[in-house]
Formats: sequence, C-alpha cells, structure tokens
Amino acid sequence: MSTVLVVDDKEMLRDSVGATLARSGLTVETAHDAGTALAAIARQRPDCVVTDLKMPGMDGLGLIEAIKKLDEDLPVVLMTAFGTIETAVKAIKLGAFDYVTKPFEGDEILITVKRAVQHGQLVRENAVLRSGATPGSPRAPSGAELVGLHRLVGDSPAMRRVKEQVLAVAESAGTVLICGESGTGKEVIARAIHELSPRDRQPFLGVNCAALSDTLLESELFGHEKGAFTGADKVRKGRFELADRGTLLLDEISEVPPRVQAKLLRVLQERVLERVGSSTSIGVDVRVIATSNRDLPKSVAKGEFRQDLFFRLNVLPVHLPPLRDRTEDIVPLAEHFLRQISLRDGKALLRVSEPAATAMISYLWPGNVRELQNICERAAVLARGDCIGPELIRPWLGQGLAMPAGPAQPLSQAAAREGAYPMSGQHAEHEAVSFQTAGYQNGHQQGHQQGHQQGQPYGHMPSAAYPSELRASLNGHARAVAPLAPHGTIQGGAMPHSFAVAFGHVEVKPGAFGLAPSGQPQGQPLGQPIGQPLGQPLGQPLGQPLGQSVIPSPYDTHMMGVEVVAITNRVLEDIERDAIVNTLRKFNGHRQRTAQALGIGVRTLGLKLKKWKSLSLIEESL
Repeated sequence: MSTVLVVDDKEMLRDSVGATLARSGLTVETAHDAGTALAAIARQRPDCVVTDLKMPGMDGLGLIEAIKKLDEDLPVVLMTAFGTIETAVKAIKLGAFDYVTKPFEGDEILITVKRAVQHGQLVRENAVLRSGATPGSPRAPSGAELVGLHRLVGDSPAMRRVKEQVLAVAESAGTVLICGESGTGKEVIARAIHELSPRDRQPFLGVNCAALSDTLLESELFGHEKGAFTGADKVRKGRFELADRGTLLLDEISEVPPRVQAKLLRVLQERVLERVGSSTSIGVDVRVIATSNRDLPKSVAKGEFRQDLFFRLNVLPVHLPPLRDRTEDIVPLAEHFLRQISLRDGKALLRVSEPAATAMISYLWPGNVRELQNICERAAVLARGDCIGPELIRPWLGQGLAMPAGPAQPLSQAAAREGAYPMSGQHAEHEAVSFQTAGYQNGHQQGHQQGHQQGQPYGHMPSAAYPSELRASLNGHARAVAPLAPHGTIQGGAMPHSFAVAFGHVEVKPGAFGLAPSGQPQGQPLGQPIGQPLGQPLGQPLGQPLGQSVIPSPYDTHMMGVEVVAITNRVLEDIERDAIVNTLRKFNGHRQRTAQALGIGVRTLGLKLKKWKSLSLIEESL
C-alpha cells in the first residue's frame, strides 16, 4: 500500500485532503510544517508528498528544494491558492511533479497524487533494474522459472529440514544468516525466502561483499553525495535505499572490512544510514539476508569479524548442508539442470543413465551444487544422443570418487590384494605433511595398475573408515601416506603420528577428526607397498629431514613431482601468507605472474597484500 505525506499548516485542509486520499486506499501521514515533514521523510520514505505553498517558516518551494536533497526521485505535488505562471514554473524547475490550484475537487487531487505515486514507482523500478537487481513482482511457477520453495530441488531429509526453516523465517522481518560451503546454493535460499515473504512485491537486491574494495563497498551499500570523492559527480543512492521495503542480500558477509562493519552495524540496529560525504540520517526499511561460507564464530574469535555484528546478523540462522550430505538429491538436481539446459538451448530433453547416476552418487562433490551444474552443462554439450552416459561423467570425477560407504573393518589378505589398507595410529601430535602434487590426475589408475602388475598392492584408505568431515576433506582420496617421527623425520616401522595425503594441499590430522586405530599392522605405513623395506616410505631414505623432495618409489607412479613440506604448529592463514610472499619474491614482485602461478585473481592477491600490510605482517615494499 502506497504512503502519502500531506503537509499544511491549516488543520482543516490537511485533514480534508488526507480523508480524500485515505478513501481511495492510500496510507496517509500528516505534518503541520516543513521541519516536521523533513523529519518524517528521513525516518520513513513516503511514496509521494503533497504540500501547501504558503506556510510559516519554510514555504512549499523551500520544502521541495530540501526534499530533493534527500531524495531526488521522491515526487512532490504542490497545492497553492496563488496559481500564477511564475510560481508554477519555479516549482517545476525545483523538481515538483505537478501542482493544483485551490480550490480543487477531491477527484482532481486524487488523480494527480496517483499519477505521482505511479511515476515514483517506475523511477525506483528503473533504478533497481539498472543496478542489476530483481524488482518485486508476482510470478507463478513455470517450466523455465521456479520461485519460492519450487527453487529448492530435492527431497532428502536434510533438504526437507532446510525447506521447513525457509518457511519459518520467510514471514518474519528479522535478519537471516545463511551459512554453508561455497556452491551449496545460499543465494537460491535467499531468493526463496524473499519470494515467500510479505515483501515479495518489493525489490530484491544483492551485493557481493568480496568483490569490492573498502571505499567502493561503502559507496555501493550506503550511497554517496555529489563531490564526496573524486568522480562523484552526482548523488547516488546505495543498495540499502534502493532496496527500501524489500530485501537486501549481503553475499559473503565475512569479507566486509572492519570499518564498513561498524557502519553496517548501525544500519541494522537503528535502521538509518548516512551516505558517504553526508551527515544527514536517512531511514530505511530493509530486510537483510547475509550469507557466509566461513565459520563466523571462529572469525570472531580471531578478531577478524565484529562480535556485535555477528549477534545482530545471527537472528534467524539457516544452515545449508553440502551436497555430499544429501546424496539423494544429486540425480534430481542433475535432471533439473538438464531440463533447464534443454529449455534454454531448444534441444531435446536429456536423461541420466543408471551408470552415470551411480558415478555421480559415489562422488563427494567438493564444489557442491555449482560443480554438479557445470558437469551437467558440459555433458549436455558433448552428448550425441538423448542419454547422458558414464563416459561423459567419469573423466571429470576421476579425482574425487568415493569408496562405497560402510563400517571400517580390518582387511583380510584378499582385501589387501585389492589395495585397501585400513589406517591405524595414534592421534596426531604434530602437523601433517602437505603434499603439493604435479601431474596427478591419472596417478591413481596408473599406480593401481602398476602395483598389481608387479604383484604389489597400491594402498589407499577406504572413505568409510572416517567421518563425513574427513571424507569431505580427502575428497575420496587418501593415498601415498608417509608416517612421521615425533621429531620431524620420516620414519618407518612406527605408528604414524601424522600422515599426509597426495591430494592438492590437503592436510589431515587424525586427532582432529577423532580417528581411532582400525587394525593396521604396526609398522606398516599406509600406502606402503608390501615388500618394500620399512623406513623408506615413498622412496624416502631413513631419517631424511622433512622439507626436501621425495623420491617416488617405483610402485607409486602417481607421486611423480611431489614435494614434501613440513608444517609444525602453524595456522592455515600463515601458510597461505608465506606461500604468496615467497611466490612474489620468486617473480620479483610481478603480481600478475604471481597470481597466475598461485591460481588466484590479481585483485584477490592485491586485497590480501593490502590487508597484511595494514596489519604489519609483511613488508611495505611487496
């Protein structure tokens, strides 16, 4: 329902105009002078303002000028008993939508105000569309576009719980915090909440907080005044103002810098904001939905995220499970994506064969739903019939196929010949060794075949031996593991205090996942070919200090190009920082080559370096 603010110093006329507009279904607010009107506009933006020309203090023309400084898109209708051409021209130049001359009929003022309200709505929708957001409008489910709960594909127990949460929080105006791994569909959940809420006819806007620098993010969220900084040649509304009465999605909220976090906290708490370069407070009515793929409580503990902001965001938490925890949804999701691709490209509907479905279900999907969508797109392009076969799926899943689930048991000699060794060992007392692999993709198959040809099994851990968190980290691969001695040397013939996995930068600590001994014969390192002398796992000489290159054994062809790096009592952020700094020095400070070598964006590299320099963690010259 649209809101109209009527401003007049004469109570009788003010009430008469208000009653006429209220009878037509408009919500009416009144003010007796310009100062009261400006305060009401700052507190809650109306859809239209109707003001008298002659008032004590600031007159109608002065009020129009002040309103346009607050919101140049807010339509103003001027009422006057002095209907001269000069007054009309001045009012229009100042930004008035229209004017009516006293005395006027009720229908005249009503038609003028409705035209002004419609004009204001069109201007706001245009601004929302220019920002790349979604304007609110009633929509019905169709084959091509799904809304509300229809967006949430899957009927697994985990997904049913998510749907129940979405229905519960949608009716509320409280802030929602959606947590989950990258690629699980957090934005889809956010859109579903908006479409099921009373705000579904209002705009839905999103901001990727990780993609913008500090200054740009502040301007994008809160807007800026003309001349606030170099290049600010006009007033610009921020996303909070554009999303007024609607929903604002703050994607990757954990990436918001500390300075902007403080300003964001005030908006969430007081529902008022100040544009960059302005001290005027502007009221907004926005439902905020935030998403994060990080553990925010841990970020709070490290001092990287404000505790008070976390509590303000974590009003209605929704956890989105990873795809590996809802395998029942994999095939329905694949069929949904294939249906979308067929409709988009105008092709016949493709189906998933049973072997292809089995391959999908046995994969751990580290990229979650986004990875599944990409593989479906690739398979749809390469398919030569109406069926997606396993040959179009398996080549892209070779690095993450999981072993069949089941309880971990000590293996018999026959099982050992198949190449599967259960793990045995104590909880980790030291950090694991991180294997940085090169040319790994076909290593599993080659090593397995070569081990059988030479009568030696190629050892790997069954994924069922470990909890889901570990299986997720290993991504179905735990191969070529070397035990470590307590003092940092590779040692054979002892229970592995720590172990490492030949899978891109994965570090596994048994104690962290609650691993227990499972029957591995003492002194037989995991992944050690039978018959190879103990004390030389993976071809490493006995007592060889860590941090030197490993000489692969003839049975472990997948380990070619592997480098072992000792990591002792260090956090992942320090390891990442050292890797980036060392690579920068290797390329003499060349950021583009460094980013390319590390597989990250140049902008991401620059933001990390800026953050570390501000904390005096690295040299300013880097």
